[in-house]
Amino acid sequence: MKTPRPIIFIAGIILLGAIGTVVVKRLPEVSGQHAHSARYYCPMHPTYTSNHPGNCPICSMKLVKAEESRATKQFQSICYLHNCSKLHAGQPCPMTVVAKPGEKVICPICGTHIAEAAPAPKARKILYWTDPMIPGFKAEGPGKSPMGMDLVPMYEEESPTTPTTAPAGYAAVLLTPEKQQLIGVKTAPAMKRPLTKSIRTVGTIAHDPELYQAQQEFIQAHQAWQHAAATQPQTVADQAKQLADASQLRLRHLGLSQDLIDEIAGWTQPDHRLLLGGAGQYWIYASIYEYELSLVRAGQSVTVAVNAFPGKTFMGTVRAIDPMLDETTRTTRVRILVDDPEGILKPSMYVNVSIATELGLVIAVPEEAVFATGEQQIVFVDQGQGVFEPRRVTLGAKADGFYEVKDGITEGEPVVTSGNFLIDSESRLKGALEGMQGAGHQHGQ
Repeated sequence: MKTPRPIIFIAGIILLGAIGTVVVKRLPEVSGQHAHSARYYCPMHPTYTSNHPGNCPICSMKLVKAEESRATKQFQSICYLHNCSKLHAGQPCPMTVVAKPGEKVICPICGTHIAEAAPAPKARKILYWTDPMIPGFKAEGPGKSPMGMDLVPMYEEESPTTPTTAPAGYAAVLLTPEKQQLIGVKTAPAMKRPLTKSIRTVGTIAHDPELYQAQQEFIQAHQAWQHAAATQPQTVADQAKQLADASQLRLRHLGLSQDLIDEIAGWTQPDHRLLLGGAGQYWIYASIYEYELSLVRAGQSVTVAVNAFPGKTFMGTVRAIDPMLDETTRTTRVRILVDDPEGILKPSMYVNVSIATELGLVIAVPEEAVFATGEQQIVFVDQGQGVFEPRRVTLGAKADGFYEVKDGITEGEPVVTSGNFLIDSESRLKGALEGMQGAGHQHGQ
């Protein structure tokens, strides 16, 4: 007996409905399985994705495995750009590092900044919207920047504020790793290190008949005063003392220190080394600038070179620093006693002098880290997460390619050694914008 066609048709409709129900119920499961499949993306080009590990075909950077959405609930996300914890097009923010609360992590992009996972984010107030590539640009709401980029929010706790110690007219700046790489930012820690500064100057081998004669007069006057004080009446001794004091004052005006004068007082004859040398030694007169006075003292070692004898050096010692300054050249004469055992030096020869000064163990930064504005010295301290803070520093001596830092930074703080010119420009621009009271916000187009 044949089944009527209407019955077969109805049964077919019922069967198709049942199959459709099964398919609809299975779709979420299939979708879920696909969501759990591994996906990889490029941190620098997040729009490029792949279902297997490898390198980005654009920049050759190693692909990073995208975290599952459930992972973002189990772990806290740290974004080095603006601490965002949202997924972008189903992928983590390209500047995001996923870590457990309290775990210290290293940025996979630059490999230098170490951060610690923060607690779960709370509701935060958006201060303004900005384009990180346009310094100082602010908008009151989301949209596009003049460069056509999507604006990003700046939250209250994320805005890099200018510290109270920042120099006037400067502000902390926020630079993305891409921008740091573009301008070639490099840093180095401020460290304690022993510094030795060499003060280089020129001088002449002394030939000083005037000083020789003044010494002879002082020795005779001093001996006469001592003899009068022991054998003559007080009035005669006082007159002899006045002559001794006058001859001593002349020595002071000729540049001798009080220590040398006291030494000469015990001599029986003047120093013949002032004329033609003697006993394998010569006096050398060298000039140092006023700003170098604090670095030179009696007893320091000196190296002397003479053009007449290339490759040969003579060792000497600083014996005295003249008490007077030349008002024209702003220099002071240093008296150096140099050894010449071979007797080859000649009076009035020109010499090159190098005075070694030990600065001790001091906090120092590379000289490239210091940005001199003409009125002050600035360094930029890397605070991590792309924030660079300007600091005004007080410097000491410069030696061995480093500056001694007396105040402004502490040991271990990383300072910018390359790219600080552009950071300085952006910091000044941001400082000027922040200093404009009542100017309002700029609005995106």
